[in-house]
Amino acid sequence: MSSLPNHPEDGAETVDRPDVTFARLVEMTASGEPIVMVTAYDHPSASVAQHAGVDMILVGDSAAMVVLGHDSTLPITMDEMIMLASAVKRGAHTPLIVGDMPFGSYEESDAIAVRNAQRFIKEAGCDAVKLEGGGTSAERAKAIAAAGVPVMGHIGLTPQTASALGGYKAQGRTASAAASVLNDAVRLQDAGCFSIVIECVPSAVTELIVEQLSIPTIGIGAGPSTAGQVLVYHDLLGLREGRTAKFVKPYAQLRDSAISAVATYAAEVRSGEYPGPEHGYSIEPAELNSLRESLPQAVAAGRVQ
Repeated sequence: MSSLPNHPEDGAETVDRPDVTFARLVEMTASGEPIVMVTAYDHPSASVAQHAGVDMILVGDSAAMVVLGHDSTLPITMDEMIMLASAVKRGAHTPLIVGDMPFGSYEESDAIAVRNAQRFIKEAGCDAVKLEGGGTSAERAKAIAAAGVPVMGHIGLTPQTASALGGYKAQGRTASAAASVLNDAVRLQDAGCFSIVIECVPSAVTELIVEQLSIPTIGIGAGPSTAGQVLVYHDLLGLREGRTAKFVKPYAQLRDSAISAVATYAAEVRSGEYPGPEHGYSIEPAELNSLRESLPQAVAAGRVQ
């Protein structure tokens, strides 16, 4: 089975944006220009993000659930993440691309963390990596940054440790819990992170955290005070089934459209409506007659002696 090469630039409405650099993110934050980030996992979604003019793409370990069918983010491996990040890189060249370090790829030691972070840069072509949590994660972030790999932190709801946090729910809803989230943010900034994702934290708490930081922050379910926002590609396009998080705003319902399209295709194949004459290729009548005349010889020549 084959398909023709894709040319996404043909007929596409492309938003013209400059190449996004780390300096550009700082400028955007200082000027109050919102940063747009999406989480994507393959070449087609990266190409869409590229043409839509997003500023950053996170190749998230949420791919474990969104595209690989697991019940959590934990099973996905470094090799799988590298494969997905490489595909994203081939689909987008303007956004800054961040590879999400999966569970088990950085916790054990600084050396392992640095080695795996470097894989995202060398093998996948990412611009940076992201890791979850404060505490020991801040130490790992410092080691990775010292090795020359830009690091994004992630605080609040951290899916890799969701069970320890009481499940997939908002974090920092008490004064002590909010102080802990703030402490994680400060530690990650001091460790050298260029940016921090804040997930599922009350808006008022996020606002206080942002006030204490000098680096760009990206929110997801954390209110409007962050420098930018991130949503999962499949969530914002309505491509996933089942209940979505409170913070998700679907901008389309493509899953319903896809089901309808495939069902129509199936019905047309079964009824004989597809393929029609317009979907086939032709041969000159003389050539067809020549083939018919030589058919016995052609069949005989094709048989194994």
